[in-house]
Amino acid sequence: MRFRSLISLLFLLFFTSSAYARLVSLNPSSTDLISDGVNGEPLINSRSIIKTVVSAEEKEEACEQTYGFMPCTKTALGNVFLILVYGFLMFTAATYLSAGSELLLEILGPGIVGGLFLPMLGALPDAMLIMVSGLSGDAATAQTQVSVGMGLLAGSTVMLLTVIWGTCTVVGKCDLRDSIAVNNQDTKGFHLKDSGVTVDVWTSYAARIMAISVIPFIIVQLPQMLDSTSGRHLAVLVALILSVLMLISYCVYQVFQPWIQRRRLAFAKHKHVISGILRHLKQHALGRLLNDEGQPDEHVIRRLFETIDANKDGHLSAAELKALIIGISFEDIDFDKDDAVGKVLQDFDKTLDEQVDQEEFVRGIKRWLIQAMGAAGPSGPDAGPRTMKFLDHFHVQTKREHALLGDNENGENDEESGEVADPKWITIKAALLLLLGAAIAAAFADPLVDTVNNFSAATGIPSFFISFIALPLATNSSEAVSAIIFASRKKIRTASLTFSELCGGVTMNNILCLSVFLAIVYLRGLTWNFSSEVLVILIVCLVMGGFASFRTTYPLWTCFIAYLLYPFSLGLVYILDYWFGWS
Repeated sequence: MRFRSLISLLFLLFFTSSAYARLVSLNPSSTDLISDGVNGEPLINSRSIIKTVVSAEEKEEACEQTYGFMPCTKTALGNVFLILVYGFLMFTAATYLSAGSELLLEILGPGIVGGLFLPMLGALPDAMLIMVSGLSGDAATAQTQVSVGMGLLAGSTVMLLTVIWGTCTVVGKCDLRDSIAVNNQDTKGFHLKDSGVTVDVWTSYAARIMAISVIPFIIVQLPQMLDSTSGRHLAVLVALILSVLMLISYCVYQVFQPWIQRRRLAFAKHKHVISGILRHLKQHALGRLLNDEGQPDEHVIRRLFETIDANKDGHLSAAELKALIIGISFEDIDFDKDDAVGKVLQDFDKTLDEQVDQEEFVRGIKRWLIQAMGAAGPSGPDAGPRTMKFLDHFHVQTKREHALLGDNENGENDEESGEVADPKWITIKAALLLLLGAAIAAAFADPLVDTVNNFSAATGIPSFFISFIALPLATNSSEAVSAIIFASRKKIRTASLTFSELCGGVTMNNILCLSVFLAIVYLRGLTWNFSSEVLVILIVCLVMGGFASFRTTYPLWTCFIAYLLYPFSLGLVYILDYWFGWS
């Protein structure tokens, strides 16, 4: 169906670019007159018609066809139609690139594919439009058309962090219990505080990276901020180098992020084992684990060792530690018991003899208790009945940390697991989709930019605002629909993936697309005069990035902040450009 729609559009474009007319002789010596076709008598001299036509053409300059055959028009309505057609083709290109990337990820896994190719392919349509906006014609023409690229860059960033972010919050909301969303439970309706979404800690990291990625914008804007004209070209070069270095660093981080996530998750599980063992020891201790001074009581800990040492040989073997761990209820946390035993031995066994003697046990438990007291805050040093409270606090904290790390080993899979049917065929299909998507984006990016400029000339609307509003709808629609559908599954894991992808998309705009833009400005010697646009990008990225960097739960009221930032951005650019004359 998608191919049929694409072919229909191509045929439509072909026929709208064709026109037929009767030829009229242009021989200046000819005195032939044009007959009325009835009586055979001449009515009008052919040269008078030609002069009339020529004079009409002089009044209205003919539009220039992209590639020499693509349709074009000078009328506003005609350009609206062409923007819709070319926009749909760019949307189709983005859809093919997204589908091919997902198939490739299914075959090759995250690593290099997820870290390098997927982020770049997702930003490819935007990058193509930005590139052609600055490569067309001479430097003067490029300086005029490059505002289309800046409008797309700013509009794409703002749309992802405002309209799409707010919509994902609304459709993904669940009931909040203890400031954490409950999966698949949405009974509070549109309650602004008790309904919302929760994401994992990796989303907070993605938001911080997104906020950091605006640094090249600040650097390239420094000469304007300092009211200097001498260092503008150098600032563009420095910002370009930095954005390229940040792009490489981000891709390296994406490659190793799954490994980092597994390490953090393993550490969180180990802390949960520590919490479970301490709670179990407290329940079975013959006395308090803390003395009157709030310090670990060695005498009670030694008696605990004796109860665990089943064969009374003065050592705890791996089998005895495993029996202890198996006897403890760890609620919904699933982990490898043998791996947990190995980590406990690693904590306690300092003589490396694969067993724990009494002194090692005492030192290890004391170290765990001090760690739990430190995590518990002010309630930690208290002894007596408050002992159980700081252990409970440590338990809740470790459980929450484990949940926010996004563990997906406990039945949270949203996709049906199974082996890939035919890896070879899927690889070929992925490659074809990627090639087709890239080809469509490359072919129709230039006509779309030309059409935006023609529409701007026909209506008097600045091309920046057209590209700010219309072009992101074409290049980001596939990503937007995918994010909203994923968020609607109402789970912490899917919400985490949704908002991480939004932050990742903006990060690629700020480093990859900006790198392309800065390279064009530097190599073609263009002038950087986008102060208001940069200010809008900074405000939106820092507000939403700062908000998402330090919290993992977004109550429903936060969607209003996201929604209001969109009209605020448009209004701010208009006021600064057309009231205060910023450049």
